Amino acid sequence: MIFNKETAAMLQERIGYSFRDQSLLKLALTHSSYANEHKGQHLHHNERIEFLGDAVLEIVSSEFLYRNYPDMPEGEMSKKRASLVCEPSLAASAREIFLGRHLLLGHGEEKNGGADRDSILSDAFESVIGAIYLDGGLAPAEKFIKTFVLNDIEHKVLRQDSKTILQEILQKDHKEPISYVLTDTQGPEHDRIFFMEVRLGDQTIGTGSGRSKQAAGQDAAYHAILALQKSTGGNLCS
Repeated sequence: MIFNKETAAMLQERIGYSFRDQSLLKLALTHSSYANEHKGQHLHHNERIEFLGDAVLEIVSSEFLYRNYPDMPEGEMSKKRASLVCEPSLAASAREIFLGRHLLLGHGEEKNGGADRDSILSDAFESVIGAIYLDGGLAPAEKFIKTFVLNDIEHKVLRQDSKTILQEILQKDHKEPISYVLTDTQGPEHDRIFFMEVRLGDQTIGTGSGRSKQAAGQDAAYHAILALQKSTGGNLCS
């Protein structure tokens, strides 16, 4: 991807923030592989600004949970925050703003699907938070986090912790064991998709896919919960 006024303007319109210092946005989008391939340009990459963005994300999400869930104990708040700011969740938020289209990646990283890899997307998303914080302060960074991370919290927690939630739902009324079965893999090794079924005894109750076996299992559990909710007509997670 090339960073220029047009591509930068597209991203800024999408995230609802205009940078006064465009170099901060470029820094947030620059992966180490790109900087290493362009050493003659003496480019910096986004690892340091990601460190800052991670800290801003932690304080904003912590305060949000503290203020909006006054009866929630500390342990539960920690668990909920971890679900919201974990790598898959942040990668999903990055995909929501099409961040992968704007990343500056080295040739090999780009060829191997780095623009859609959870680890790279989540790191870049935190880098954008850090860049917004440096450019405009806490208020716009907080607004960005609340818009793209702290929105639809219950759904996001369900997505990221579906296996545990499904286990809790089923153990109330069922004694059959829950198992996760890998049914298929597709794509080259660097861009593989895994397909998983979750079974209650011998019955398949949900199917899912993901870029890792863990993600595929979570997706299968998530769809199993949705199917159970539909069949019972209620919210089983409350």
